[in-house]
Amino acid sequence: MSPEMERAHQALRELVSLRSGGTVRDSRRAYEVWVEQFPLPAETVVAEWEFGEWVRTPSSAADRVVLYLHGGAYRMGSPATHRTLMAHVATAAQAAVAFADYPLAPEDPFPAAVDFARDAYVSLLDRFPANRVAVAGESAGGGLGVALLLRLKDEGLPLPAAVAVNSPWMDLACGGDSMALRAYRDPMLSRDSLLAAAGEYLAGESPLNAYASPIHGDLTGLPPLLVQVGTEEILYDDAVALAAKADARLIVVPDAPHVWHYFSAWLPEARDALRAMGDHILAATR
Repeated sequence: MSPEMERAHQALRELVSLRSGGTVRDSRRAYEVWVEQFPLPAETVVAEWEFGEWVRTPSSAADRVVLYLHGGAYRMGSPATHRTLMAHVATAAQAAVAFADYPLAPEDPFPAAVDFARDAYVSLLDRFPANRVAVAGESAGGGLGVALLLRLKDEGLPLPAAVAVNSPWMDLACGGDSMALRAYRDPMLSRDSLLAAAGEYLAGESPLNAYASPIHGDLTGLPPLLVQVGTEEILYDDAVALAAKADARLIVVPDAPHVWHYFSAWLPEARDALRAMGDHILAATR
C-alpha cells in the first residue's frame, strides 16, 4: 500500500474516532469538523437551491447538471461535509452540481430521502433536458441514486443521461460476504454500525424494499452506469452485485478504502476516480 493510500486509511480511522460515542447530532458535527482539512478550491461559487445547494467552478457548463446524493448512512451528511468534493465533481464533469440536502434518519426515516431525491430531480427537469442531467453519489447516496432510478422508471419519468456511484450501499440487510471477509480491512465501516443505521432509516420497513435496498429491484434498462469501489471495503459485494445486475461498468481500485475519492488533495487514485466519474458523465451528456 502506498504512503498516500495509508494516509487515506488513517484519515478514515480518525473520522470514526471523532464520531464514536455521543448523539447523532454529535456525529454530524464531528463529520463537519473532519472535512475542514479539505479546503474549497478557489473560484468555487456556491448558491442556495430549494433542495440544497448549487456548486459551480469555472469549468461548469451552464447547460449540464449533476444531481449529487451524499453518503453518511442516511443519518449524516450536509452541504458542509461535501462542498469541497462537489467542487471537484463540478470540475471533473464540467457541470453545475445540484447537491441534494435530503432529510436524514432518525428524524425523517424511509421513504423521506427517496421522496426528496425524486422531487429534486423532477425540479431539475424544469431547467435542463434529461439528456443533460446526470445522477451521482457515494455510499448511502449511491444506493439512493439507484433507488431514485427505480422510482423514476416506475413513474414513467424521463431518466437521466448517466449515473456514477462510488462505494454504493445497495443492500440494507448487509448480506454480502464482503461484510465479513473484509471486516478487518475496512478502516471506516462495520456490519454492526451499518445495520444500526439501517434500522434507524427503515423504521420498521423491510430491508428488501427495492427503494431502500435497490439491489432487490429490477435494474434493467437503466442509463449508462459507472460503479467504483475499493478492494478494502465491506461494501465491495454491493458494488459488484450492482454492476452485474445493471450491466454497468465496474472499476475496482486496489487498496482503496470506503469513499477514497474524498482525498484528491494527496491521493492519485482519488483524482483518477473523479476523472473517471467526470469522463463518464461527459460522454453521456455532450
